[in-house]
Amino acid sequence: MILYLHGFRSSPSSYKARLLAQAMARRGRQREWACPQLPASPREAMALAESLARDMQSHDRAAGRELTLVGSSLGGYYATWLAERLGCRAALLNPVVHAARDLATQVGEHRSYHDDQPFTFTAAHVEELRAYEVARITRPSRYYLLAATGDEVLDWREMRDHYPGARQHIIEGSDHGIGDFDRYLPEVLDFADAANDESSPG
Repeated sequence: MILYLHGFRSSPSSYKARLLAQAMARRGRQREWACPQLPASPREAMALAESLARDMQSHDRAAGRELTLVGSSLGGYYATWLAERLGCRAALLNPVVHAARDLATQVGEHRSYHDDQPFTFTAAHVEELRAYEVARITRPSRYYLLAATGDEVLDWREMRDHYPGARQHIIEGSDHGIGDFDRYLPEVLDFADAANDESSPG
């Protein structure tokens, strides 16, 4: 199963989320896919994501499958904390490493990219982010990092250094949204499928 966590100002309608959803549908695995709209509040977003992840994990284990989180940008920050908390896998797409620092500049009024819905991001939300920072990952084998050197928002070197020992694919060029994500989609799906292969008996 895959739980996708989108980034700041993004939604389940993002390019990467739609590509993954379509790929899962083509495989007849729609029921093994979830991508919620995350609230602006990090505390509320993480409560929702953790609840969904735990529900999916319980169904996965009953069916002999494993959960993989896929997190983009801020969603990657959330996915890292959840992977450490729940012991599941996480594929990270240009993830935020220091969210409170980086999103402190975003306090104010915003509109979502895909539906133009207004929302407010507050200083209190920045403080909420601090609770979910992971200083050092454990079990690097459960992580896959896709980072673009052309990311115009975040520093790919911070991503690389934050996930030592993890499977890493550093893209030369591209951008923060990974506009050529269709090229890397098979890698993400293979990483998620590997978790199920490893959990299968024999």
